[in-house]
Amino acid sequence: MSHLESAALTLGGLDDLARRHSAVHGLDARAKTLAALAFVVTVVSFRKHELSGLLPLALYPVGLIAVGGLPASVLLKRMMLAVPFVLAVGAFNPLLDRAPLVHVGPYAVSGGWVSFASIMVRFALTVMAALVLIATTGFAQVCAALEKLGLPRVFVVQLLFVYRYVFVLVEEAARMVRAHNMRSGGRRRIGLKVFGSFVGQLLLRTLDRADRVYRAMLCRGFDGKVRLADRMEFGLPDGAFVLGCIGFFLLCRFCNLPHALGTAILEVLR
Repeated sequence: MSHLESAALTLGGLDDLARRHSAVHGLDARAKTLAALAFVVTVVSFRKHELSGLLPLALYPVGLIAVGGLPASVLLKRMMLAVPFVLAVGAFNPLLDRAPLVHVGPYAVSGGWVSFASIMVRFALTVMAALVLIATTGFAQVCAALEKLGLPRVFVVQLLFVYRYVFVLVEEAARMVRAHNMRSGGRRRIGLKVFGSFVGQLLLRTLDRADRVYRAMLCRGFDGKVRLADRMEFGLPDGAFVLGCIGFFLLCRFCNLPHALGTAILEVLR
């Protein structure tokens, strides 16, 4: 199996986790989606040097993983797929901001390293929250919840199709890679001279496959709506979950809990 196919299977396995039964899985999709959106907004609202205040927010994804019985190692593997992109974004922060910000014993830590650590923590929190949302709800249910919450139907359908047919694109690319490897005389890497033709052929094959998929959908009565077999019912537990999560997020945002806890411990020790 190629790296492309294994990466696609790694992402697609989240919907299998959504078929489990737990207190988190039983909540309404709109409640979990609202809580996840509020969590992401809270995380990104912190300033670049506010690192300690972000740490208590880790209780949200960790708590859902524990209650939902999700395998943490599986989610971590999926999160690691995006780590290189985040490293590329924050790698230059220590070089651009060298002014000392905090002192740890005899060592001075620059603001660039603090902001880099903040970027990594934000990435870990937001991506893990998104993965937990899909692993406890299912991507189709999340898209239906977004439509119920007022997101334009066109955007929701496009989002659902991108997630569904990215695996078809990966399958086409994997076929082309296998064909190249069989005809390359033992050379596995695709050279720069071949790469342009490879991408062009992949685009043409993708367009042809998309046309066939669309005609098949029209033959089966597709009219632009996302229909699910399960009905959504927003009850009292769902409202309590959303309010409890938002209250916790506001507490973490406007009160630096690690600093307050450290100050309280020092007062007790005195």
